[in-house]
Amino acid sequence: MVNLIIRFFFVSLLFNIVVYSQNLSELTHNKSDTSITKFFKKKSPTKAMLFSAVLPGAGQFYNQSYWKIPIILGLAAYWGYEWRDLNQNYKTYKDLYSKSLVTSTQTGVYQYKVLRDFYRSERDRFAWYLGILYVANILDAYVDASLFEFDVGDDLSLAINQDLKEFLIIKIYFNN
Repeated sequence: MVNLIIRFFFVSLLFNIVVYSQNLSELTHNKSDTSITKFFKKKSPTKAMLFSAVLPGAGQFYNQSYWKIPIILGLAAYWGYEWRDLNQNYKTYKDLYSKSLVTSTQTGVYQYKVLRDFYRSERDRFAWYLGILYVANILDAYVDASLFEFDVGDDLSLAINQDLKEFLIIKIYFNN
């Protein structure tokens, strides 16, 4: 069974190489053409990271990924609002619990302590969300700038030059 799977893999690999590779006529170059073209990146990943670090979404604007900006800013606004609201509730119940320690028993009002701990943990969770969003924003700007010149056209064929073809000869033997 394993041999059958290995055979199928190599046959399908060979089939894909033959069917989807370019013709040799497409690989030949005009010998009289001696001009050298250099590849220059249009977008700097470092600059995109710095833009996003200073102002979240600015790196996406620099990379012309405009659709990502409202997502980043919307999540930051929502999570920032939730953090502020939870922080206010935490401070309120912290003060109430502190006052209950003075006015009532030594343990204070238990419900205030539970609510204080709940709002503190929720506030901290939203702070983590904001931190992760900030780092993801910077990483997205870096990756997007690095892949800005990546070809996503219809022609994704593989070009192998003649020297490499002679090196990559695969011999497959089937023994029955």
